[in-house]
Amino acid sequence: MRIDLSGRTALVTGSTQGIGAAIATGLARAGARVGVNGRGEGSVAAAIERMDDERIEAERAAGERLHYDLVAAPGDVSTVEGCERVAQMLPHVDILVNNLGIFGAKPALEIDDAEWRRYFEVNVLAAVRLTRAYLPGMRERGWGRIQYIASDSAVAIPHEMIHYGMSKTALLAVSRGFAKEAAGSGVTINSVIAGPTHTGGVEDFVYQLVDRELPWEEAQREFMRLHRPQSLLQRLIEPEEIANLVVYLSSPLASATTGAAVRVDGGYVDSILP
Repeated sequence: MRIDLSGRTALVTGSTQGIGAAIATGLARAGARVGVNGRGEGSVAAAIERMDDERIEAERAAGERLHYDLVAAPGDVSTVEGCERVAQMLPHVDILVNNLGIFGAKPALEIDDAEWRRYFEVNVLAAVRLTRAYLPGMRERGWGRIQYIASDSAVAIPHEMIHYGMSKTALLAVSRGFAKEAAGSGVTINSVIAGPTHTGGVEDFVYQLVDRELPWEEAQREFMRLHRPQSLLQRLIEPEEIANLVVYLSSPLASATTGAAVRVDGGYVDSILP
Protein backbone atom coordinates (compact mmCIF):
# COMPACT_ATOMS: atom_id res chain seq x y z
CA MET A 1 0.00 0.00 0.00
CA ARG A 2 1.58 3.25 -1.14
CA ILE A 3 0.37 6.50 0.40
CA ASP A 4 1.05 9.65 -1.60
CA LEU A 5 0.31 12.99 0.05
CA SER A 6 2.17 15.10 -2.49
CA GLY A 7 0.65 18.55 -2.85
CA ARG A 8 -0.99 18.44 0.57
CA THR A 9 -0.11 20.67 3.50
CA ALA A 10 -0.35 19.31 7.03
CA LEU A 11 -0.15 20.84 10.49
CA VAL A 12 0.71 18.65 13.48
CA THR A 13 0.40 20.38 16.84
CA GLY A 14 2.87 19.54 19.56
CA SER A 15 5.18 17.93 17.02
CA THR A 16 8.65 18.72 18.36
CA GLN A 17 8.93 15.36 20.10
CA GLY A 18 7.23 12.05 20.85
CA ILE A 19 4.08 11.03 18.98
CA GLY A 20 3.76 14.40 17.26
CA ALA A 21 7.29 14.24 15.84
CA ALA A 22 6.68 10.70 14.59
CA ILE A 23 3.45 11.81 12.89
CA ALA A 24 5.15 14.82 11.29
CA THR A 25 7.93 12.57 9.98
CA GLY A 26 5.45 10.01 8.64
CA LEU A 27 3.42 12.64 6.79
CA ALA A 28 6.57 14.21 5.35
CA ARG A 29 7.81 10.81 4.22
CA ALA A 30 4.49 10.38 2.38
CA GLY A 31 5.13 13.63 0.50
CA ALA A 32 3.17 16.21 2.48
CA ARG A 33 4.45 19.66 3.35
CA VAL A 34 4.35 19.55 7.15
CA GLY A 35 4.11 22.38 9.65
CA VAL A 36 6.07 21.45 12.77
CA ASN A 37 4.56 23.10 15.83
CA GLY A 38 5.82 23.84 19.30
CA ARG A 39 5.62 26.76 21.66
CA GLY A 40 9.02 28.28 20.87
CA GLU A 41 11.02 28.95 17.72
CA GLY A 42 14.10 27.28 19.21
CA SER A 43 12.40 23.98 19.99
CA VAL A 44 10.78 23.88 16.55
CA ALA A 45 14.07 24.61 14.76
CA ALA A 46 15.82 21.90 16.80
CA ALA A 47 13.06 19.40 16.00
CA ILE A 48 13.27 20.09 12.26
CA GLU A 49 17.05 19.68 12.37
CA ARG A 50 16.68 16.37 14.21
CA MET A 51 14.06 15.11 11.73
CA ASP A 52 16.38 16.03 8.88
CA ASP A 53 19.22 14.08 10.50
CA GLU A 54 16.85 11.11 10.81
CA ARG A 55 15.98 11.52 7.12
CA ILE A 56 19.65 11.21 6.20
CA GLU A 57 19.94 8.02 8.27
CA ALA A 58 16.78 6.64 6.62
CA GLU A 59 18.22 7.43 3.20
CA ARG A 60 21.34 5.44 3.99
CA ALA A 61 19.28 2.49 5.21
CA ALA A 62 16.89 2.57 2.22
CA GLY A 63 19.52 3.30 -0.39
CA GLU A 64 17.35 5.99 -1.95
CA ARG A 65 16.92 9.73 -1.63
CA LEU A 66 14.10 10.99 0.58
CA HIS A 67 12.69 14.50 0.58
CA TYR A 68 11.05 16.03 3.63
CA ASP A 69 9.28 19.38 3.29
CA LEU A 70 9.20 20.60 6.88
CA VAL A 71 8.26 24.17 7.78
CA ALA A 72 8.39 25.90 11.14
CA ALA A 73 5.04 26.80 12.69
CA PRO A 74 5.85 27.90 16.25
CA GLY A 75 3.11 29.12 18.56
CA ASP A 76 1.36 28.15 21.78
CA VAL A 77 -1.89 26.86 20.31
CA SER A 78 -3.40 26.46 23.77
CA THR A 79 -3.97 30.23 23.59
CA VAL A 80 -6.08 32.29 21.19
CA GLU A 81 -3.04 34.36 20.20
CA GLY A 82 -0.95 31.27 19.52
CA CYS A 83 -3.62 29.72 17.31
CA GLU A 84 -3.93 32.94 15.32
CA ARG A 85 -0.16 33.11 14.88
CA VAL A 86 0.04 29.57 13.55
CA ALA A 87 -2.97 30.13 11.24
CA GLN A 88 -1.24 33.19 9.79
CA MET A 89 1.93 31.19 9.11
CA LEU A 90 -0.03 28.29 7.57
CA PRO A 91 -3.27 29.75 6.18
CA HIS A 92 -3.91 26.75 3.90
CA VAL A 93 -3.98 23.36 5.62
CA ASP A 94 -5.35 20.15 4.12
CA ILE A 95 -4.49 17.84 7.03
CA LEU A 96 -4.84 18.94 10.65
CA VAL A 97 -3.59 16.60 13.36
CA ASN A 98 -4.51 17.83 16.83
CA ASN A 99 -1.82 16.06 18.80
CA LEU A 100 -0.93 18.60 21.49
CA GLY A 101 -1.61 17.31 24.97
CA ILE A 102 -0.37 17.32 28.54
CA PHE A 103 -0.60 14.53 31.11
CA GLY A 104 0.58 13.66 34.58
CA ALA A 105 -0.37 11.68 37.66
CA LYS A 106 -2.13 13.39 40.55
CA PRO A 107 -4.50 12.14 43.27
CA ALA A 108 -8.07 12.93 42.23
CA LEU A 109 -8.96 15.05 45.26
CA GLU A 110 -5.81 17.15 44.89
CA ILE A 111 -6.64 18.40 41.38
CA ASP A 112 -7.75 22.01 41.88
CA ASP A 113 -9.93 24.15 39.61
CA ALA A 114 -6.95 25.75 37.88
CA GLU A 115 -5.54 22.35 36.93
CA TRP A 116 -8.89 21.15 35.58
CA ARG A 117 -9.09 24.31 33.42
CA ARG A 118 -5.50 23.94 32.22
CA TYR A 119 -6.09 20.40 30.99
CA PHE A 120 -9.25 21.46 29.18
CA GLU A 121 -7.58 24.50 27.59
CA VAL A 122 -4.53 22.60 26.34
CA ASN A 123 -6.01 19.21 25.45
CA VAL A 124 -9.43 20.25 24.14
CA LEU A 125 -9.87 23.94 23.34
CA ALA A 126 -6.65 24.15 21.31
CA ALA A 127 -8.04 21.47 18.98
CA VAL A 128 -11.45 23.16 18.82
CA ARG A 129 -9.93 26.53 17.89
CA LEU A 130 -7.80 25.08 15.11
CA THR A 131 -10.73 23.08 13.77
CA ARG A 132 -12.76 26.30 13.58
CA ALA A 133 -9.84 27.96 11.79
CA TYR A 134 -9.27 25.29 9.13
CA LEU A 135 -12.51 23.37 8.58
CA PRO A 136 -14.24 26.12 6.53
CA GLY A 137 -11.41 26.20 3.98
CA MET A 138 -11.35 22.43 3.72
CA ARG A 139 -15.10 22.37 3.05
CA GLU A 140 -14.78 25.01 0.36
CA ARG A 141 -12.07 22.98 -1.40
CA GLY A 142 -14.04 19.73 -0.98
CA TRP A 143 -11.20 17.81 0.67
CA GLY A 144 -9.60 17.67 4.09
CA ARG A 145 -8.54 15.50 6.98
CA ILE A 146 -8.82 16.40 10.67
CA GLN A 147 -7.70 14.05 13.42
CA TYR A 148 -7.67 14.24 17.21
CA ILE A 149 -5.13 12.15 19.08
CA ALA A 150 -7.22 10.75 21.91
CA SER A 151 -6.37 7.92 24.29
CA ASP A 152 -7.68 4.73 25.81
CA SER A 153 -7.85 6.87 28.95
CA ALA A 154 -10.90 8.49 27.35
CA VAL A 155 -12.94 5.42 28.31
CA ALA A 156 -10.79 3.47 30.77
CA ILE A 157 -10.35 6.51 33.01
CA PRO A 158 -7.12 6.07 35.01
CA HIS A 159 -7.62 6.76 38.70
CA GLU A 160 -4.24 8.46 38.88
CA MET A 161 -5.09 11.11 36.23
CA ILE A 162 -8.81 11.59 35.82
CA HIS A 163 -8.33 15.17 34.60
CA TYR A 164 -6.39 13.78 31.62
CA GLY A 165 -9.04 11.11 31.01
CA MET A 166 -11.75 13.79 31.07
CA SER A 167 -9.99 15.81 28.38
CA LYS A 168 -9.58 12.79 26.11
CA THR A 169 -13.23 11.81 26.55
CA ALA A 170 -14.11 15.34 25.48
CA LEU A 171 -12.04 14.91 22.31
CA LEU A 172 -14.13 11.89 21.30
CA ALA A 173 -17.25 14.04 21.53
CA VAL A 174 -15.62 16.95 19.70
CA SER A 175 -14.42 14.82 16.80
CA ARG A 176 -17.77 13.08 16.40
CA GLY A 177 -19.63 16.39 16.49
CA PHE A 178 -17.38 18.11 13.95
CA ALA A 179 -17.64 15.05 11.67
CA LYS A 180 -21.38 15.66 11.57
CA GLU A 181 -20.76 19.33 10.83
CA ALA A 182 -18.56 18.29 7.88
CA ALA A 183 -20.96 15.63 6.55
CA GLY A 184 -21.00 15.30 2.78
CA SER A 185 -18.23 17.84 2.28
CA GLY A 186 -15.32 15.56 1.38
CA VAL A 187 -13.69 16.32 4.73
CA THR A 188 -13.19 13.40 7.12
CA ILE A 189 -12.82 13.90 10.85
CA ASN A 190 -11.73 11.14 13.20
CA SER A 191 -10.14 10.51 16.56
CA VAL A 192 -7.28 8.09 17.13
CA ILE A 193 -7.45 6.16 20.40
CA ALA A 194 -3.81 5.64 21.32
CA GLY A 195 -2.67 3.30 24.06
CA PRO A 196 0.26 3.89 26.44
CA THR A 197 3.09 5.03 24.18
CA HIS A 198 6.84 5.04 24.69
CA THR A 199 7.98 8.67 24.77
CA GLY A 200 10.37 10.59 26.99
CA GLY A 201 7.46 12.12 28.86
CA VAL A 202 5.88 8.73 29.43
CA GLU A 203 9.16 7.38 30.81
CA ASP A 204 8.99 10.13 33.43
CA PHE A 205 5.34 9.28 34.10
CA VAL A 206 6.11 5.55 34.49
CA TYR A 207 8.79 6.35 37.04
CA GLN A 208 6.24 8.35 39.03
CA LEU A 209 4.36 5.09 39.55
CA VAL A 210 7.07 2.42 39.85
CA ASP A 211 10.45 2.13 41.55
CA ARG A 212 12.91 4.60 40.00
CA GLU A 213 15.75 2.17 40.66
CA LEU A 214 14.38 -0.34 38.15
CA PRO A 215 16.03 -0.53 34.69
CA TRP A 216 13.73 0.82 31.98
CA GLU A 217 12.65 -2.52 30.47
CA GLU A 218 11.78 -3.88 33.89
CA ALA A 219 10.04 -0.63 34.88
CA GLN A 220 7.93 -0.75 31.72
CA ARG A 221 6.82 -4.32 32.43
CA GLU A 222 6.01 -3.45 36.04
CA PHE A 223 3.97 -0.42 34.93
CA MET A 224 1.95 -2.50 32.48
CA ARG A 225 1.44 -5.26 35.08
CA LEU A 226 0.25 -2.91 37.81
CA HIS A 227 -1.46 -0.07 35.93
CA ARG A 228 -2.46 -1.45 32.50
CA PRO A 229 -3.05 -5.19 33.20
CA GLN A 230 -5.77 -5.46 30.54
CA SER A 231 -3.34 -4.76 27.69
CA LEU A 232 -2.96 -7.58 25.17
CA LEU A 233 0.25 -6.07 23.81
CA GLN A 234 1.82 -5.97 27.29
CA ARG A 235 4.31 -3.30 26.25
CA LEU A 236 4.29 0.38 25.48
CA ILE A 237 3.46 1.31 21.89
CA GLU A 238 6.16 3.01 19.83
CA PRO A 239 5.32 6.50 18.43
CA GLU A 240 5.82 5.28 14.85
CA GLU A 241 3.04 2.74 15.36
CA ILE A 242 0.64 5.59 16.14
CA ALA A 243 1.99 7.60 13.21
CA ASN A 244 1.34 4.76 10.74
CA LEU A 245 -2.40 4.89 11.46
CA VAL A 246 -2.51 8.69 11.35
CA VAL A 247 -0.79 8.77 7.95
CA TYR A 248 -3.31 6.28 6.58
CA LEU A 249 -6.27 8.26 7.92
CA SER A 250 -4.74 11.38 6.35
CA SER A 251 -4.71 9.80 2.91
CA PRO A 252 -7.23 9.38 0.09
CA LEU A 253 -7.30 5.66 0.95
CA ALA A 254 -9.29 6.48 4.11
CA SER A 255 -11.97 8.45 2.27
CA ALA A 256 -14.85 6.38 3.74
CA THR A 257 -13.70 6.61 7.37
CA THR A 258 -15.18 9.56 9.24
CA GLY A 259 -16.80 10.20 12.58
CA ALA A 260 -14.84 7.23 13.91
CA ALA A 261 -12.74 6.53 16.98
CA VAL A 262 -10.01 4.32 15.53
CA ARG A 263 -8.00 2.21 17.95
CA VAL A 264 -4.25 1.73 18.10
CA ASP A 265 -4.18 0.89 21.78
CA GLY A 266 -2.53 -2.51 22.00
CA GLY A 267 -5.83 -4.31 22.55
CA TYR A 268 -7.62 -5.28 25.75
CA VAL A 269 -8.31 -8.61 27.41
CA ASP A 270 -11.93 -7.52 27.95
CA SER A 271 -12.95 -4.94 25.40
CA ILE A 272 -13.67 -1.58 26.98
CA LEU A 273 -13.84 0.43 23.79
CA PRO A 274 -16.09 0.29 20.72
